[in-house]
Order: sequence, then C-alpha cells, then structure tokens
Amino acid sequence: MPQNFSNLLSSFANGVRLTIKAKPGVSKARAPKIVELAGGKRAVEIAVNAVAEDGKANAAILSFLAKELGLKKSDISIKSGTAGRLKIIEICGNVQELTSKLAIWLEHISIN
Repeated sequence: MPQNFSNLLSSFANGVRLTIKAKPGVSKARAPKIVELAGGKRAVEIAVNAVAEDGKANAAILSFLAKELGLKKSDISIKSGTAGRLKIIEICGNVQELTSKLAIWLEHISIN
C-alpha cells in the first residue's frame, strides 16, 4: 500500500477499499479532492449533481469512480455508508493492479 495513501486505501481478499466523503446535490460537479476527517483520517471527497434520494447520489458516485478508474460498474460497490456521507467503497479485482491504479489516481487528485 502506498504509504501516503494508507489511511485512504485498504486491501481485502478480493480487492481494495477506498474511503470517500460524498457531497451530493451540488450545483456543479467538480474534481474530487482529498479531505481531512476527524481523528487524522482522510477521505476522497466526491461532489455529484445527483441528490441524496433513493440512492441517486450513490449511483452517481459509483458511476463516476468506474469511469475515472476505467473499471466495470459491477466491480465497484458500497461496503458501508449507503445512507451517510462517509462511505467505504469496495473495488473488486487484482489487489496489486488496483492499488497501483488507485495510487496514481490519488496522486493526481492530491496535486490538483
């Protein structure tokens, strides 16, 4: 696990988990960014136009991640936090490949 992203990513038997903070219902979707949480933890904040109603924002976040990471939507799911802003996203696949892909993506968004 890349050291500087260790509190954003964790691996499990079938893939990688990513901590995100949802920001639904924004007037203009914007680039994701890494934000500080309580207790020194961090999350990737993802702002989407979809409202937090009937799973619309969750679906928009999963679609956004699939597109950003070049993955199938079926490989990405919400492990916990479906009704809250803080979510744990599970991405299924080869742990090493996913970790590498996510590290590159996280490095890119942390620079912007």
